[in-house]
Amino acid sequence: MKRSRSLVMALVTALAATVGAAWVALPAFAAGATANFVKTSDWGSGWEGKYTITNGGATAISAWTVTFDLPAGTTVGSYWDALLTTSGQRYTFTNRSWNGGIAPGASTSFGFLATGSGSPANCQLNGAPCGGGPTPTTPPPTTPPPTTPPPTTPPPTTPPPTTPPPTTPPPTTAPPTGGLPKHLLTGYWHNFDNPAVELRLRDVPAEYDLVAVAFAEATGTPGAVTFAVDPGLSASLGGYTDADFTADVRTLHSRGKKVILSVGGETGRVAVNNAASATAFADTTYALIQRYGFDGVDIDLENGLNPTYMAQALRALRAKVGTGLIIAMAPQTIDMQNPAGGYFKLALDIRDILTVVNTQFYNSGAMLGCDQNAAYGQGTVNFIVALACIQLEAGLRPDQVGLGLPAGPGAAGGGVVAPSVVNAALDCLAKGTNCGSFRPPRTYPGIRGAMTWSVNWDVSNGNGFARTVKPHLSTLP
Repeated sequence: MKRSRSLVMALVTALAATVGAAWVALPAFAAGATANFVKTSDWGSGWEGKYTITNGGATAISAWTVTFDLPAGTTVGSYWDALLTTSGQRYTFTNRSWNGGIAPGASTSFGFLATGSGSPANCQLNGAPCGGGPTPTTPPPTTPPPTTPPPTTPPPTTPPPTTPPPTTPPPTTAPPTGGLPKHLLTGYWHNFDNPAVELRLRDVPAEYDLVAVAFAEATGTPGAVTFAVDPGLSASLGGYTDADFTADVRTLHSRGKKVILSVGGETGRVAVNNAASATAFADTTYALIQRYGFDGVDIDLENGLNPTYMAQALRALRAKVGTGLIIAMAPQTIDMQNPAGGYFKLALDIRDILTVVNTQFYNSGAMLGCDQNAAYGQGTVNFIVALACIQLEAGLRPDQVGLGLPAGPGAAGGGVVAPSVVNAALDCLAKGTNCGSFRPPRTYPGIRGAMTWSVNWDVSNGNGFARTVKPHLSTLP
């Protein structure tokens, strides 16, 4: 999130260089390496599988390939943390750029979704049996690898089936909703004075279901946060006190709305990098929740995040508050490209308690989508859908994925779209309609909704975002 009209566009064209990478020769098999398979879930018509590759040898592995057969009638759909090529029913997964190296005693993994009831057979790791041992004298027939791998998940020429296999198996019990609707509109409220319209919290338009108060600030104690009504905002509003703000939180509650405290922003410097700072974060955030009546917390750290200790902090906070705690995140697009990266890893590590991730699909330049074979330009339906697809196919539930877009001119330096584009992206993800040239591998009827930066900018621009997107959310499945 940004505090001023002057915003820096983060161009990441280097990511596009990964497109069409040439096939490379594999290293010699490292003795003692194994690839163990497990079905992490099974819903009858399909299942989710995971291979864990462990280096039990004395030397590092620099790259890996896992190959196996599936019986007729069973096919692989989406996958993550690997690249895939196929020859009939023979499937070959190779490492991505970030997980090819495995030190002695270390391991890595990749996963995929399959349709059908069959299981992998004839598995090989770097040409040797997946259970370890010498290379077989008569390897199974293969075809020469292509010069450039085919697209990882080609866009289908027809709409996805009406009843696709779920991205993740249905939970045995529904996750806590935090009192929020199935499809929700989130907006950020400015606790500072900038060129957008200043608002008292009680004047947030009725269309918003979840209001994120921007922002909590760092203190001199690592991990600790504080909050108070900004003096500049108070002056612009002719006097607005902490007591007024607290009363406004209660007013929004009386309207059925939820209010959460956002931590970070463009200039935020909250650092949770060890156990002590994790405890400080949980304790001080809980104190602010108790004082002002916040319903949860939003993590919007744009200057680095340690997933291990932030997860520790958020679990400690939830233990204090209870299951009704709302936990939201607002990562930048670059933060959600790699499931092994900080923000993405945090989201996956706490998905059992996570409410929603509202990725900022703006100020981004061009980015790779879940097909990994094209760099999509921001400000389009293709960009929003292809990047949201990464999260949906990598393990987040659809109800944990929201689309963050700027609320018109002044709100961002790039990626500003008409609200109708947001609606089209929601339709494409939820129903398979109104897509651009990119079509996701399946539909996600539970997609959570949309977020905008910000309520203030939307009011400044005539409330077009909220008044267009909020009614459309009721049309989703």
